[in-house]
Amino acid sequence: MKQKINAIRRSVLGAATGAVVLAVAGMPLSAAAQDWPQKPIRIVVPYAPGQGADILTRVIADELGKRVSQPIVVENKAGAGGNIGTASVARAQPDGYTFLLGTNATNAANEFLYENMEFNPASDFAPVAMIGLLPMVISTSTDQFPQNGIQELIKQAQARPDALEVGLPSTTAQVVFSEFVRSAKAPLFSVRYKSSSQSMTDAIGGRVPLVIDTVTATRPQVAGGKLTPLGVTSPSQTSMLPGVKTVAEQGLPGFNIVAWDALFAPKGTPPEIVKAMSKHIQAIVEQSEVQKKMQDIGVEPLSMDDVELTDFVAKEREKWGNIIKEAGIKLR
Repeated sequence: MKQKINAIRRSVLGAATGAVVLAVAGMPLSAAAQDWPQKPIRIVVPYAPGQGADILTRVIADELGKRVSQPIVVENKAGAGGNIGTASVARAQPDGYTFLLGTNATNAANEFLYENMEFNPASDFAPVAMIGLLPMVISTSTDQFPQNGIQELIKQAQARPDALEVGLPSTTAQVVFSEFVRSAKAPLFSVRYKSSSQSMTDAIGGRVPLVIDTVTATRPQVAGGKLTPLGVTSPSQTSMLPGVKTVAEQGLPGFNIVAWDALFAPKGTPPEIVKAMSKHIQAIVEQSEVQKKMQDIGVEPLSMDDVELTDFVAKEREKWGNIIKEAGIKLR
């Protein structure tokens, strides 16, 4: 599995960056980092209890507590698409005892979606470590498209402009949809939903022929024969949906839009503590038993340290920002 994580990391970041980071990761920890922590550590999850991000954080927190011999307190602060909890961490004391479970929404997309933000994702946080990717899936309940049928979908969309409806239960799904329509020149019609349960119900019932959602939401429907996966949006195939090709493999090279979860600290947190926490998280993500738990949740494990994550997030902000601005997606 470690070889697979390294392969995914190379596909996300490129081999050159990985070589630099591996050299940095070998540096010894400072004395200050060795004295840390001396009290409980708090990880803020900017989403409600029981959601995927919360479950994932608790898996990581359980292992982290064992490694640092201190309690790890997971605190949920939901609201405004993750902005409320994220803003609270931006204002927290940067002493190495408060961290954020950040996502593609809170640390890449939201600044382009919301008019009023109480934090700056680029300047208010220190990236610590990547935890994992959440591939999105384009799937269908009809027999019009075969598995791995992205080219057939494009063909039919071009033949019947705006006739094929696609259920979109989240902002991430909207961004995937917008980029797919643009890059594939496939005029599809979007139908927005407030939740995965609603869009899945309509897709399975045939009220919308297509749906874009996470592997987590899609996998049970595929296993039950209710949906056919056409392609995953990650840079490489995922073992969570074996045999399903990526959109990039099916004629759209470079297509790569995934949700992700990573750990951040308030800006100003001592670099040696950031490095120490980064090493802990990487070691946890590379444990086989943790990887199984993550995949059960629907998260593809991805080990990445603070240097790699800094580069990754900068590129993600640019990518998500460009897509959102071009598509004119806005939230209040």
